[in-house]
Amino acid sequence: MLERWVACDVDLSATFFPMRRGTGDPTTRIARGEVWRATRTPGGPATVRFANARGGATVRAWGDGGPWVLERAEDWLGLADGAGAFDPPPGTVRDAWRNARGVRIPRTGLVLEHLIPSILEQKVTGLEARRAYRRMTLALAEPAPCPAGVELLLPPDPARLAQLPYYAMHPFGVEKRRADVIRTVCSRARWIESAATPVEAIERLLSIGGIGAWTVAEVSRLAFGDADAVSVGDFHVPHLVSWALAREPRGTDERMLELLEPYRPFRGLVQLLLERSGARAPAFGPRMDVRAIERI
Repeated sequence: MLERWVACDVDLSATFFPMRRGTGDPTTRIARGEVWRATRTPGGPATVRFANARGGATVRAWGDGGPWVLERAEDWLGLADGAGAFDPPPGTVRDAWRNARGVRIPRTGLVLEHLIPSILEQKVTGLEARRAYRRMTLALAEPAPCPAGVELLLPPDPARLAQLPYYAMHPFGVEKRRADVIRTVCSRARWIESAATPVEAIERLLSIGGIGAWTVAEVSRLAFGDADAVSVGDFHVPHLVSWALAREPRGTDERMLELLEPYRPFRGLVQLLLERSGARAPAFGPRMDVRAIERI
């Protein structure tokens, strides 16, 4: 076990919450004042624990990839997101920021680890996506290098996913389209991860069929710490932003971007703050049905 202390004032549970794919995610555990995360790093598998400590956070890591994570602990904690310069004008966003000053945008540097669950979230309900990721991880991933008394699984291995036929993902609740996209990106994992800059990585992702602006934004916020990444193409977010910032019950991507423009380069942070604030656009019509694809 390796350990270091990092000076910071970070809300650990809120900052790492976007990494956890539901309460049943076997790779991540979030409790009051601490976060456990199993991860695959270029140095090997690792488990990392972030815990509140006086004036900062204690970071402990286990496994061959532990030194790699500890070296980048500040990035994982979101200390490179530039939020110290964020000073929104009086109003809804300023109020949300005042109530959530410890929320940061982490930068893990691990593209595939966030890309795979983001693909699972394409065009399905959140429940379907979380259920699929849990089933996939339980079926395919190996135990993480945890201390006694802690049980986590590593995220699914891209090399293993690349070798699966598409129909092997059907029992997880994943239809052929998303299965094929996952298999494609996993077969190109080394090429994607080897990009020299985030811009180059994004260009490579967008060149792959089935990867669009929404998926790139979800990955960019976590892998690259992009506080300006907005979920264009999301079903709910344009309505949320339009309602919270203009009291318009329905919004489009274009209207959302117009309302967020004054907050550049923190548009993605504003999105997260509004989501966390509890604001909800008025609901019209029925909800999208949760499907059991594996039964089809």
